[in-house]
Amino acid sequence: MRRTALIAPAILLSPLLVACGSSGSADAGPTVVTSAYPFQFLVERVAGDHYAVENLTRPGGEPHDLELTPRQVADVQSADLVVYVDAFQAAVDAAVDQADRAEGTTLDLAGVVDLLEADDEGHDHDHADDEGHDHDHADDEGHDHDHDHADDEGHDHDGHDHGGVDPHFWLDPHRMELAARSIGDTLAELDPDHADDYDANAAALVSDLQALDAEYTVGLQTCEIRTIVTAHAAFAYLADAYDLTQVPIAGLEPSAEPTSAQLAEISDLVTSQGVTTIFTEQLVDPAVAETVASTTGATTAILDPIEGLSDATADQDYLSLMRTNLDAIREANRCQ
Repeated sequence: MRRTALIAPAILLSPLLVACGSSGSADAGPTVVTSAYPFQFLVERVAGDHYAVENLTRPGGEPHDLELTPRQVADVQSADLVVYVDAFQAAVDAAVDQADRAEGTTLDLAGVVDLLEADDEGHDHDHADDEGHDHDHADDEGHDHDHDHADDEGHDHDGHDHGGVDPHFWLDPHRMELAARSIGDTLAELDPDHADDYDANAAALVSDLQALDAEYTVGLQTCEIRTIVTAHAAFAYLADAYDLTQVPIAGLEPSAEPTSAQLAEISDLVTSQGVTTIFTEQLVDPAVAETVASTTGATTAILDPIEGLSDATADQDYLSLMRTNLDAIREANRCQ
């Protein structure tokens, strides 16, 4: 179930705060506000020097649990563009709903890429429309991603954290391509004088994402093990794109802890399938994952959901973190 964000009464009762409490956006020139790091990465690459980018989730912060300050709520209202994913961060949804934003200045990436749905058992499914479109991806460059791979084990223990939709699309490079193009189109409409720059920047980013996609496709083709046991259910899109099965210990939100019965089921699966590695995360307490590893004799390694940067990853970016993840999966799953 989608959480209700609590916003301090001062935010709602003080109109002067919106006018005067911005974090300097007016002084910085045109500004894009993003809600989490993956969207910040996209906007910075596409916007170049034409926009300042302010990310609401600070480095080291857990984006699922984001609470906005009054100043950040003001920034959501005053920014030239807001880029976010609906039903990912409740506080951001509330701030966007309350802001009196002009049409075309808010980009919900959930409306750009097809999102996977999580049912009561936690299986991920393509988010098809009423006409039954199946959203298999074949773009102009010949990519063909068959996005119908569900988690066969059904271990998403909290499938309704985000209204039944999994927001973690950025772990599929192809979906990131779609988001990059949409950001370029949106910025070109807002700032037509620099449309050529946005188009060129988006094209360069798409090229980088296609190269990343190719590396994953080749790198994960010959894995002996095709199951990844993860700290929380953030990797369905990666599994969907590259024919892996995600078995998450926690649900879509890292705080959704599994029951003892679920932990026992996961431990049995780890043993029966010969899983060698339980993946932990930089921003999530590894205690439960380490317990599963200790119980089964598996080792632990980090698989970054790239929801945000930390002190340990401050000098990296989305592309380098995705390549680090690829190396980790290849080693854990015995990929030749």
